[in-house]
Amino acid sequence: MKRNWKNPLITGTVILTLTGLLSRFIGFFYRIFLSNAFGAEGMGIYQLIAPVLALSFALTASGIQTAISKYVASETSTHDYHTSFRTLWAGFLMAMALSTACALGIYLYADAIAITFLLESRTAPLLRIIALSIPMATVHSCINGYFYGIRRTAIPALSQLAEQIFRVGSVYLIYYHFRQHNMQPTISFAVAGLVIGESASMIVSVIAILARAHHVFPSGNRRKPPVLLTTYRRICSQLLQLAVPLSANRLILNLLQSIEAIYIPNKLMAYGLNNADALGVYGVLTGMSLPLILFPSAITNSICVLLLPIVSEADASGNKAAVRRAILTSIRYCLLLGFACTALFLLFGRTAGRLLFHSELAGSFILTLSFICPFMYIASTLGSILNGLGKTAQTFLFSVISLLLRLLFVFVAIPLYGIKGYLWGMLASQMLQTLLCTVFALHISHKAHRG
Repeated sequence: MKRNWKNPLITGTVILTLTGLLSRFIGFFYRIFLSNAFGAEGMGIYQLIAPVLALSFALTASGIQTAISKYVASETSTHDYHTSFRTLWAGFLMAMALSTACALGIYLYADAIAITFLLESRTAPLLRIIALSIPMATVHSCINGYFYGIRRTAIPALSQLAEQIFRVGSVYLIYYHFRQHNMQPTISFAVAGLVIGESASMIVSVIAILARAHHVFPSGNRRKPPVLLTTYRRICSQLLQLAVPLSANRLILNLLQSIEAIYIPNKLMAYGLNNADALGVYGVLTGMSLPLILFPSAITNSICVLLLPIVSEADASGNKAAVRRAILTSIRYCLLLGFACTALFLLFGRTAGRLLFHSELAGSFILTLSFICPFMYIASTLGSILNGLGKTAQTFLFSVISLLLRLLFVFVAIPLYGIKGYLWGMLASQMLQTLLCTVFALHISHKAHRG
């Protein structure tokens, strides 16, 4: 039994799951607080800045984080700690250059981005605030990539928890300070909390990497071999070869998701709602109902993070049986978890919307979205397995196809049927993505069984 707990998949999953559940628990009640404090329209405006953050992360850090993780894993497996730190440093410098340029661009052109891209001028001051968080997010993303590479998941988990605690705690304190002085707080305080949370996460990550360096290179053994400029060029070239296609894929996906998020309120106005009501409906959906539906996915997300390197290792060693077991077991348990969550939301969804958010509309959304759970959990887990098997092009294609279907519902169904048209689109696109991932994964499993 003790041997099982030493398995990095088990221990890493437990750490990430517990931290993820705790973070989502905090974040869930934070959403309730925000919805009650700033209303549905305020939540809608707050949610509109999410596409800018997602695109910024995709452009500056997402691909480099994964590349750092991959190369650090191979370097530390041969105890080449000097090269692993050089890999981190090289990736960090590239990511920081990109993030600084991105932050400056958002800060200087916030008005243009708000009006032409987000189609909501009131997001401009919020964009200037979140621009400050982008370099901070890059710092802890790169460091987390290093710790994922050496399979020390406790550090990324701790930085995630610190980010959540400081973000939520700071907004609570600011809000109650203003209320005590009879001043009206605005949604910009919630955005300021994002910056405070990112700074806390960055500090935790920096302390952890300094402690790691002190542990790996004791004071009596810190002489480093000479480093040539060509060495860093080689490392940067390696990182970019992996990071560029990953970043490009994520950028395309986030761009499609951003178009979707931005045009939902716009098409709701085409349906007949005014601007305030459209933002209110969008805020209820994305700020209240969806976070509750996504709450149990902390379990599957944790498994996904660690399945990729485990499956990749099994595939590289020719262990076809392990790959087949991973596929079939994932489908089985994701179905069980998904059906259990669907039943729970069907029974208590309407009551949860009324009690937690004081919104009948939120309860109605939860009932409809409950059917997504089994499909969402299967697609995310199988996607991670397929990526571990090197089938990144296929998973990217499946995601693009499902997003394009959802966009079709945004532009065609919402003007005709309102927000119900979008909910139907979410269900249809998730079912399509799950079907594509399952058929392809079962094909691989069948080949492994025959082999």
